[in-house]
Amino acid sequence: MSRVVLVTGSSRGIGLGIAKCFAAKGDTVILNGREDSGTLAKSIEELKQVGMKADGFMADLSDYVKAQEMFSRIKAQYGPVEVLVNNAGAAYYGLFSDMSPSCWQGVLANNLHTVINASHLAVPDMVRAKAGCIINITSVWGITGASCEAMYSAAKAGVIGFTKALAKELGPSKIRVNAIACGAFETRMNSQLTHEEKSALTESIPLGRFGYPGEAGDLAVYLANAMYLTGQVIPLDGGLV
Repeated sequence: MSRVVLVTGSSRGIGLGIAKCFAAKGDTVILNGREDSGTLAKSIEELKQVGMKADGFMADLSDYVKAQEMFSRIKAQYGPVEVLVNNAGAAYYGLFSDMSPSCWQGVLANNLHTVINASHLAVPDMVRAKAGCIINITSVWGITGASCEAMYSAAKAGVIGFTKALAKELGPSKIRVNAIACGAFETRMNSQLTHEEKSALTESIPLGRFGYPGEAGDLAVYLANAMYLTGQVIPLDGGLV
């Protein structure tokens, strides 16, 4: 049975890989972007050209009002969101001591507030239906912490705590909440690493390679269908941590 699946931050990278996997299963997939409408439109068209059901909306989900507007549009056109994949986020690399308050507030907004806002808007309809699934994409740095990524690690750790707490809160309503803690993946962000940086990181991964977006998608689809699994954070990192 086709579900309405919203994947935030899905115009490219891991988010798009996740969206493709749900769409391939016959779900109606809603993509979301924040800045690049051209890339979002291209990704939607890519899915439609192979017969998949897809649409998309531009919205900065760190802004609750804009997120609310997007959810209203989705519900009006497709019905309530049944599976929410909170993928929107942005990395930041630099010394904590060099960050300004506005900078670290932006990191928290992009990586934690987006998750909270989207979840807050999706939950009421899920509670009414006594069904639904939320999958939060976090990072292994939210588990271990990473030098020069203190605020990013803090935000991703916040997502992990939020996942575990919300799963307990929503379990009686038959809503499942899990998280995927991603390691190093083949994305545009990591393509900016120098050859030396990428080689050093690859050597630290027991499986000897970066992950692919479709692998995150496969796990997300599994979690959406795993009816007795909730409150879990699954590292997808090739054995990195």
